[in-house]
Amino acid sequence: MSANPTTKPIPMTQLEQLRALSAVVADTGDIEAIARFRPLDATTNPSLLLKAASLPAYAPLIESALAAAEGGDIAERVSDAGLRLAVAIGGEILKLIPGRVSTEVDARLSFDTDATLAQARRIVELYERAGIGRERLLIKIASTWEGIRAAEQLEREGIHCNLTLLFSFAQAVACAEAGVYLISPFVGRILDWHLANGAAKPATPQDDPGVQSVARIWNYYKRHGYATVVMGASFRNTGQVLALAGCDRLTISPELLAELDAAAGEVPRALIDDGARAAPEPALSEAAFRWQHNEDAMATDKLADGIRRFAADQRKLEDLLAQRLRG
Repeated sequence: MSANPTTKPIPMTQLEQLRALSAVVADTGDIEAIARFRPLDATTNPSLLLKAASLPAYAPLIESALAAAEGGDIAERVSDAGLRLAVAIGGEILKLIPGRVSTEVDARLSFDTDATLAQARRIVELYERAGIGRERLLIKIASTWEGIRAAEQLEREGIHCNLTLLFSFAQAVACAEAGVYLISPFVGRILDWHLANGAAKPATPQDDPGVQSVARIWNYYKRHGYATVVMGASFRNTGQVLALAGCDRLTISPELLAELDAAAGEVPRALIDDGARAAPEPALSEAAFRWQHNEDAMATDKLADGIRRFAADQRKLEDLLAQRLRG
C-alpha cells in the first residue's frame, strides 16, 4: 500500500498572525468591510461618516435620523440628526463585531470641556434608547487639554473614551494620568508631516517617526503601569502596521487589511515588554502640558490640522442633512 501523501499546512496570512499579537480594529464605517474582516472593534470619525453617508446601504439610516431629529430650528435639527446617524451606523456596526464602536464628539467642541461632556452624554443616551449599553461604546474625543479633562470626567461616570488626534508625548502622558480607557496615537500623519518638512523617506519601517512615536508611548505605559490601551492608528502602509505588531490594538483601513490578508511571510512581535517597572512621574500641570506640546512643532501642526479637517467634514455632513431636511 502506498503511503498517504503528506499534507502541508496552509501558511497563515500576515493578518492572521497579526491578530495573535495585537487586537485588530477596523478603521471604517463601511459595514461590508467590517463583515469581511471581522475585527474586534470598529472606529468611526466625521470623515468616515461622510463617506458612509454616500453609500446606498445607509440611505434608510439617513432618512430615519432626519425623521427623528429634534430641535427648534434647522441647525438644531441637523445637529441632532447627525448624532442620530452616527449612532445608527454605530448600531449597525455593533451587529457585526464582538467589541466596541467608537463614536466621535464634534471636533468643533475640542476646546470646550462642558460642551464635550454634554454631547458625549447625549450620544450615550441615544445608544441606550436603541438598546445598546455603554459597555459597547467608546466616546471619541480630540486629545486637547479640554478634551482630556472631559474624558477624565466621563471615565468617572463609567463612560469609556478613545482619545484621538494624538501626536505628542505630552498628550499621551496626560491621557494616561487622566485614566482614559484608550488612546489612538497617529502614525501616518506624523510621517506625512516629516516628509512635507524635508525629511528623507525612512529606510525601514522601524525608522519611521510615526512608528517610533507609538513605540515610545507603549513602552512608557508599560514601564509605569498605566492601564490605558494604546491603539496605533492612521497607517499609510502595511510596513508601518507590522512594525507595531504587539501593540495593544491596531486600527487599520479596509485597504490595508486586504493587503495583510493576502500576504504571506512571518510576522514577528515588534513591541516587547521587557518587564522593567518604574514609579509614575509627577502629574503634568496644564501649563507643563501646553508647553511640552507646544515644543513639538509636528504635534501642534497636526493636532490643529486634524481638528480643522474633522470639523470641515462634519460641516459637509450637516450640509447634506440640511439639504435633505429642506426637501
